[in-house]
Order: sequence, then structure tokens, then C-alpha cells
Amino acid sequence: MITKVLASFLILLVSLPALRAQKADLIILGARIETMDLRYREVEALAVSRGRILALGGTAAIRALAAEDTRIVEAEGAFLMPGLIESHAHLAGLGQSLRSLDLKGLASYEELVARVAAAAAGRPKGAWIVGRGWDQNLWPVKEFPDHAALSAAVPDHPVLLTRVDGHALLANARAMALAGIDATTPDPEGGEIIRRSDGSPSGVFVDRAEDLIQARAPRVDPADLEASFLAAQEACFAQGITSFHDAGIATGSAFVLGRLMTTGRFKLRVYAMASVPDLETAKIMIEEPPLIGGFDQRLTLRAWKIYADGALGSRGAAMLDDYSDRPGHRGLLITQAETLRAISELAIDHGYQACVHAIGDRANRMVLDVWTDLFAAHPDRLDLRFRIEHAQIIHHDDLPRFARLGVIAAMQGVHCSSDMAWVPRRIAARRAELGAYAWRSLLDTGAVVCNGTDAPVESISPFECLHASVTRQDKEGQPPEGFFPAQRMTRMEALASYTLAGAYAAFEENLKGRLAPGLLADFILVDRDLRTCSDRELLGARVLRTFVGGEEVHRLKDR
Repeated sequence: MITKVLASFLILLVSLPALRAQKADLIILGARIETMDLRYREVEALAVSRGRILALGGTAAIRALAAEDTRIVEAEGAFLMPGLIESHAHLAGLGQSLRSLDLKGLASYEELVARVAAAAAGRPKGAWIVGRGWDQNLWPVKEFPDHAALSAAVPDHPVLLTRVDGHALLANARAMALAGIDATTPDPEGGEIIRRSDGSPSGVFVDRAEDLIQARAPRVDPADLEASFLAAQEACFAQGITSFHDAGIATGSAFVLGRLMTTGRFKLRVYAMASVPDLETAKIMIEEPPLIGGFDQRLTLRAWKIYADGALGSRGAAMLDDYSDRPGHRGLLITQAETLRAISELAIDHGYQACVHAIGDRANRMVLDVWTDLFAAHPDRLDLRFRIEHAQIIHHDDLPRFARLGVIAAMQGVHCSSDMAWVPRRIAARRAELGAYAWRSLLDTGAVVCNGTDAPVESISPFECLHASVTRQDKEGQPPEGFFPAQRMTRMEALASYTLAGAYAAFEENLKGRLAPGLLADFILVDRDLRTCSDRELLGARVLRTFVGGEEVHRLKDR
């Protein structure tokens, strides 16, 4: 994959006379440097001028570029590499999760009820209690919960608790009453109300059924959204993330983000995918041209986020065969093939990139089928770089189609380590072995695989994701042999998935993802060499400093 992505780069030449004339604003010395660029393999130092990399080379040559006011940083042997690119996460959701009721990792439904009741005790009656992160797969009883215990413990506050994957929520009786939900409420298209045996709602709403409750929840205040964005930025910089692919941003949120960038308070680079839930929204979106490199290369909005199906954990992912643990059920298609084709065609005609959430093998096949026909109808469009977000379960016959079509697989290594304990129970071990989180199979066919965390579904830590990508183990090193270990990435493939591939997936390979003269000076210093440290040591990696455009935006507090 590294060679394939590099082959698409335009070579940026910097002449020797220009180097002699231009002086550096910042010089980094004494680092172990990984450029992720095959032309610059053995370099000792790096120089920055006006937010871009001026030069790479030997220590003496780079020192010669210093002026009286040049800042010189002695890295003291730290590992220096390009800033990490989070290729699929949710910026506002990450920030909100850092500032709201956290339900991740709870070991039982009883723990969840107790935590929500404690939160409600400090809030006036009628105030909404909102939280996120529960996962019934971690509980002794692994079926969806019933609202009865929650409603009894918290009767006077409407409660909305989003599942860890964002594709299901749990509501109490008060919230359902405010939304007018009862046994007669029909399932919306692309959604499911989980019901008791008597037909009454259990309190769990899957995929588009979530809208029935969310429509009654209070809207996020712009000031609160600003605070969430800033909290997310701080978390990203601390993890060495300098660019962020926001997988589904509302128009109002984009305005708030732009305002923060205008004031200079928001410096994280964002590649935003506008949420496009239906064809009518797509028709509205094409009224404005794509925004590329706005706010000094801080914001690009040229992609559309479309949902083909739901999530595996909530059995909303659309499968070709029945769920092994729910016979007769094959998940949900949120967007039908004919609608996907119409939206994708509008994207092609108006310069947008289609990024489709597809988790189940039926959803992935539907997307590939639609795009196969569509691309054939547009033979002149050779560099669309359409993406399938997640691509978690792919039928083995469909794996080679990604490379053949030029479709990017935007995957999340850490989903494998989080899900592997229950995936074989959901879809059977043989189906999982052939096509679950099949990074190696995709890479071997020549597909581009970019990496991310899907935060706040998972921790924003890229190091947990890198560890999962190269080991297919959890943080405790289980299972010892890895989850279907034949699908592991190599260490350099994993690093490329967080740099080169992320840049390529956003049409930004001539700006970032590697270190070379003329590219943006986005890089990080890490306390260990990520190329050679042990797999276990990946988990403990600490980012010492983060630079965006040559500006230091994070420094570890004890340094």
C-alpha cells in the first residue's frame, strides 16, 4: 500500500538556491525520524518555514538554515513522524463524550441503572439525562435490556442513553411518553423498535428508530458545541492527531467549527463529511460547491456521509445470511440501492466524494454493486476515491472488488479487538474467518486501507488502534495467537494506514501524511520508536510534542 499511495504523489522540488535564501522558523535536531517518504529515508534533522517543511537532511546542513530568531528544539532521541490522521471519528460526539455521562465499560445493566440514578439525583425533575457507551455484550445477560429497571430508578427525568456504536439507544418510560411512543407506534423504515412479547416497546430503539426519541431531546447549544469541539481538539493533540476525518457533520456544526477557526482557537485540521441521510438532502448540498482547504488548510468539506446499514453489535448490520444468534434476522438496510445510486451520481456530477457506512456483508456488496454500475457509466471519472466506512464484514468474493474499483476501505483496527469476543457468536466463526476485519486480504489485493477509531465509539487513542491492527489482540494481549491472525497488518502498514493512506483518502497526499519539503509541517515527537518497539510497548506510547503547521500545539506536561 505504501508504494501505491506514494505513486500518486506529485514530486515537490525545492531548489538549492531557494533553500539557501530561505531561513527556518523552527528546526528539530536529535530525533529519530520516520518521514513515510521513500525519497527521504536517512535524515537527522528537519527545518520548518512559514508553516511548511523547508528541508530534511543532516544536522549540519539543517543548522545552516537557522537565523537569529529561529527556534531550535533538541529532540533528545525522541521518535519524530508525520502527524497522525484519524480517518473516521466524530468530532462533536468525541467532545460531548468527554463532557457527559460516560457508560463505557460497565459490567452489567445494574451498574448502568445505578450510574444514571446517581446522575439524576443532582438534576432538577424533568431535566434530560443523556449518556453514551453502554454495551450489552459486556454484561452477563447479553441481550438488549428492558427499560423497566431504569424507569423505576429514574421516573422523573427523561433518559436517553446511546449504545457504544451510536446505532441503538435506551430510553426510559418518561422519555418514551414525551415522544408519544407506545405499542401502536410502527417501526420506521431503516429502523426497529425492540419490543416485548406483548408488543410494547422495551425501551431500545435501533438505527432510524432512534430519531423517534432524539427528536424530543433538547438541541445542543452553540456554546456547548464550541466547548465540545475544543475538548475534542485537546484530546486529539495529546494523542498526536493533527488531522481528523469527521464522519458525519451537520451544517450548523460546520458553521460553529468555521467560527472557531476564524478566531484562531481551533487548529486541528478537519476533513468533514456532511451528513446526507436522503436524496433530498443531497439535492440541497449541491447548491454549494465543495470547500477545499478553507481557513488556511484547516477545513475541507468535499465528502458526503451516507448510511447503508446499521451496526453489528445491535444486529442492525445488513447481512447476506441470518445472524447466528438471531435466526430469521439479517439486519437493516438504511439506504436502498436506488437511492444510493442517485446520491452517488449527484456526488460525481458535483465534485463530492461518497463515503458510505457499510458494516454487514450484504451492505458492502450492495454498495460495491451500485458503484460498479455507476463507475462504468462514468468512465471519464478516474479518481473518485469513493470510500466504504468500516467495511467490517465482507464476503470473501467481494474482497478483490475494492482494489479493482479504486474504493478505499476506511477501517478501524480497534473495532476488531473490541468486538472479537462476540463476533463469532453473531455471524459464526467461519464467516468471521473469511471476511471479518480483513485488512490483510484487502491490502494484498492492492486496496488502500486507512485507519481510525470511530471515537467516541472507541477511545481516540491511535496507539490502541495500531496495537490492534498489528496483533488482533485486546489490551491484555488476548487471545495470545490473535483473532484470526492471518489478517494482521505489518508495523509499517499500520503506520501508513494512519498517515499516507489517511492523506490519500482525503485527496491530501500533496499536503500531509509524510515529511517532505513543501508539505505542511504537521509532525509529532513520541517517546519510543513506533517502528521497532514491542507490540506491548505500542500501548504505552506517549506523545511528547505535537506540531501543526510548525506551531507547537501540545507538550506533555511532565516534559
